[in-house]
Amino acid sequence: MFLWEGLRWKMRSLLGVGVQLKLISNASRSHMSARSLIQLCRKNQAEWITFQHLCFLKRQYVMSSSGLCQRAIPKQESVTAVLDDRDDSVVSQVQKIPALKPEPATKALPSDPAEPEAARAARLEARQWKELKVEYSDLPGIYARLAKLKLTALVVTTAAAGYAMAPVPFDPVIFLMASFGTFLSSCTANSINQYFEVPFDSNMNRTKNRPLVRGQISPLHAVSFAMACGIPGVTLLTLGVNPLTGFLGALNIFLYTCCYTPLKRLSITNTWVGSVVGAIPPVMGWTAATGSLDPGALLLGAFLFSWQFPHFNALSWNLREDYSRGGYRMMSVTHPGLCKRVALRHSVGLIGLSALGPVLDVTTWTFPLVSLPINLYISYLAFRFYRYSDRQNARKLFFCSLWHLPMLLLLALTCKKSRVPQDEAAVAPSTPSVAL
Repeated sequence: MFLWEGLRWKMRSLLGVGVQLKLISNASRSHMSARSLIQLCRKNQAEWITFQHLCFLKRQYVMSSSGLCQRAIPKQESVTAVLDDRDDSVVSQVQKIPALKPEPATKALPSDPAEPEAARAARLEARQWKELKVEYSDLPGIYARLAKLKLTALVVTTAAAGYAMAPVPFDPVIFLMASFGTFLSSCTANSINQYFEVPFDSNMNRTKNRPLVRGQISPLHAVSFAMACGIPGVTLLTLGVNPLTGFLGALNIFLYTCCYTPLKRLSITNTWVGSVVGAIPPVMGWTAATGSLDPGALLLGAFLFSWQFPHFNALSWNLREDYSRGGYRMMSVTHPGLCKRVALRHSVGLIGLSALGPVLDVTTWTFPLVSLPINLYISYLAFRFYRYSDRQNARKLFFCSLWHLPMLLLLALTCKKSRVPQDEAAVAPSTPSVAL
């Protein structure tokens, strides 16, 4: 160590003397100022003694000096030597364990050698994709799922309620043609909707078992079914009922398939467009009976429009994960706060719409009173859904909406304001004078 320290001091002194002599020689040769001397040193960087030079000199000195070496400190015996010996013994004992001999193949195989091969082939075949073979007897059930039979039944029910609420005499032939035409139009809209949403429905647990997703029928088959329902349906509504009802049926198919379906992946306005689609069937029933758009038809449409927000928002709240996987932009997924507020707002709005019934001369003043309890109850559940935002309250609001709409329409029908035709009103006063 002392030798190394002495060597360091010698190198520093030699280096300092060398640099000083170099600077003095350059200064005396050029007779420049201190500033010029610094510039000269910057220009002649190749003549500087760099760190690499010092490292080289150090290595050369160490190699030439044989006495300069380091002594290795003897390694002390560790305390864990005993443990190492024990570990070695354990390893040696483990290595002495004999390998397990496989059992003879005759014991593993069952008595029938063809049985495992058949089971294995069946298991592999079940994993492979294959086209489902559909029998003709399965087609009615497939068509029912393709047309969303439950939703179609609700649409026909609301259209029938609109026809019954119209202030005209009941015509069973027109009623049946209007109901059947609405049924066919709804089947068309639902089938085309499923045709467009096959790649997205396959990602959702709620819709992954639909006929087109499972491949039970081809897309051409589904479109053919939709055309076979849509063309006769709109024709029946136009020619058998009246052109206004046929136009509303065609408009509803267009809104559902060409506006609502693509908007589900683009914007949350799809909910409002879907509510307009759901509000048209009772208007179609009214126009089928009267042939004109009256305030009563618009009131029934407003009932359906407002009812759909607590119904669908509560349903979509518990299906947020499914809609997110499918890529649908629903209020419950992208704007959960707005979803709750809209449901509460339209639930309370049903109370005001019920009060408009007697104002528009559609129902008597009894209707706002008898409908107030069910409207208050759905508003209460909507408020709980808005405040707590949990699955339980969303489920309660959804199931309440299922019986609320039929009950509301039934109360409106029982409180329907009876109208006496103008001809009978004119004949009624003249009858006593004839008797006299």
